[in-house]
Amino acid sequence: MNTTPSPVSLVELAASKQLPRHQFTDHATVRWIEAHRPDLPDIQPPPIRAASKRLLRGSAIPVDWLAEAALADSLHGIRHAMRTAALAALLAELAELDDTDAATLITAAAVHDCRRIHDNGDPGHGARAAIWLTENADAVWGHFHLDATPRAIDQAATAVRLHDLPYASFTANDLADHQRAESISDLLKAADALDRYRLPKLKWWPNPARVRVPHFARLRTIAFDLVVCSDASFLAGLSSSEAVFKALEQRELIG
Repeated sequence: MNTTPSPVSLVELAASKQLPRHQFTDHATVRWIEAHRPDLPDIQPPPIRAASKRLLRGSAIPVDWLAEAALADSLHGIRHAMRTAALAALLAELAELDDTDAATLITAAAVHDCRRIHDNGDPGHGARAAIWLTENADAVWGHFHLDATPRAIDQAATAVRLHDLPYASFTANDLADHQRAESISDLLKAADALDRYRLPKLKWWPNPARVRVPHFARLRTIAFDLVVCSDASFLAGLSSSEAVFKALEQRELIG
């Protein structure tokens, strides 16, 4: 399967509605993102607790956890998973989650897109990831040096299942599941949405109207900076995980 970036930028491909199934960032697209930086306030993100910092070190999930290895470096690959986990950790601080729920949220964020098979809409990838997470709970929680408790598995799997479903499309079963894991589900949706600055069309960028987290706007600056820094570092030759770790260290989110 071809994983070579197209000679045409993702921005041009998006404008012409010709985005391929597997999408890899490019220099022109990163320059376009930088040039379209929104008028964002210079807000310092909250400090991340030590336990969450340790979990972020494990957010570079193994490539063999992905349903499609070709996505490892794509728009929904390792960099997206790691940034989403970092944004989840920040949201956990702002929402004042306890250590257990913060760990559940970060774990869910790291694997939320692991069952994607391409970079377009891919409906149902959340449900597939939730099933995979439940079936591989011991390996996932073990990777993060955590205990796979029934509550943590249920909360994480529910949030992962619902993350790609708009609130307006929730069925009665979705609403019941959401009520059972409301905080983790809402925060995962928000963390995932904050990382949309990587996408090559402005209308796809973070939209506060699509989330239910009051602190969403406060993290838009750090979300934008993480995308630009990590994607630029990846294009400069770092691996996806190295690029995100560099961005997190530069912003003093991890030590």
